[in-house]
Amino acid sequence: MARIRIPSTIVVIFVTIQTGFLLFMYARYSSFMPQSEEKPSQVHILILSSWRSGSSFVGQLFSQHPRVFYLMEPAWHVWVTMYQNSAQVLHMAVRDLVRSVFLCDMSVFDAYMPWKRNLSDLFQWAASRALCSAPACDSFQRTDITSELACKTLCGRYPFSKVEEACKTYSHVVIKEVRFFDLKVLYPLLTDPSLNLKIIHLVRDPRAVVKSREQSVKALARDNGIVLSTNGTKVEDSKYKVMQEVCRSHVQIYETATLKPPDFLKDRYLMVRFEDLVRDPLSEISEMYKFADLSLTPRLKSWIYNITHGQGPGKKKEAFKITSRDAVSVSQAWRNVLSFQKVKKIQEVCKGAINILGYQLVDSEKEQRDLTLDLVLPRRQNQFSWSSFNPKH
Repeated sequence: MARIRIPSTIVVIFVTIQTGFLLFMYARYSSFMPQSEEKPSQVHILILSSWRSGSSFVGQLFSQHPRVFYLMEPAWHVWVTMYQNSAQVLHMAVRDLVRSVFLCDMSVFDAYMPWKRNLSDLFQWAASRALCSAPACDSFQRTDITSELACKTLCGRYPFSKVEEACKTYSHVVIKEVRFFDLKVLYPLLTDPSLNLKIIHLVRDPRAVVKSREQSVKALARDNGIVLSTNGTKVEDSKYKVMQEVCRSHVQIYETATLKPPDFLKDRYLMVRFEDLVRDPLSEISEMYKFADLSLTPRLKSWIYNITHGQGPGKKKEAFKITSRDAVSVSQAWRNVLSFQKVKKIQEVCKGAINILGYQLVDSEKEQRDLTLDLVLPRRQNQFSWSSFNPKH
């Protein structure tokens, strides 16, 4: 049988043309197919709030979960180091630090803690169950409910490198932060393909926030100065200027996320009111967990019940601690503690936030003291708006 010899150059040309044609057809076909975006393996949750709004409590609801690596206010280090700047100026540095923590890159702390350091050099490190259990510390199991006191006693001398090592072993990285005042600052993180970021926006009745802040005046003075751009001077906020900024920021964040939000915010923003949380803890926490792709464990359910059904509103010395309290009593304490004159002033500077976040203004001391009068307006399910409700002012 006769054989036909085809020159090798023709074969190469033919294969090249064929390959090019196949690539062209694949590209054309794939352009009509929906693009499946590969999400990062970890889920990133930012608990976005302000001081004395119950955010430490919400942080613990996530911290105690065995699948969560949690840090409480890591941007504290930025503000302490650069306290002569304003909150707006520090936004980018805070955002960059938060991004690095989400990616478990703890070298970002070199700029703020240049010395050789241990776990205990990290702000509020013992509030993180993940830093009190393996592989960060060998004293507790991941499924344990840890306490700050026990953790500080047993785990403080472990090397700082354990923070990064532990972070990489969890499916969820959760950060609680009170140092963002504009949602748009977070857009680069929300559009960052290396992050799978969701935001839980925690708010609280401004009148209750002021009552809580009055228990922590000295502790908040430096942060107040940064909020008000006083070039490093501490402020006690007796005229509620800081509260005015806090209220303004909550309105800005809420409206940005709910009034014509960008597409990348879809299903990635959840607003939670502290008052709803303490009235029906398991329901609200289940909603937050579902949003974060987590589920409640029997041990967590028991712990949550105990922590929200203690006796009384808590003591002044416990202002920054998570202890067992009557959570509903805590949320209502301002009505008996604050004078009506103070309440009127707070309502003046935070009127917009009180209305838009779904709280009821009071017109008299009698209304303020009457605990049968509910000042938390009903929340419409599956909507971020209370516009159908008409506050009195």
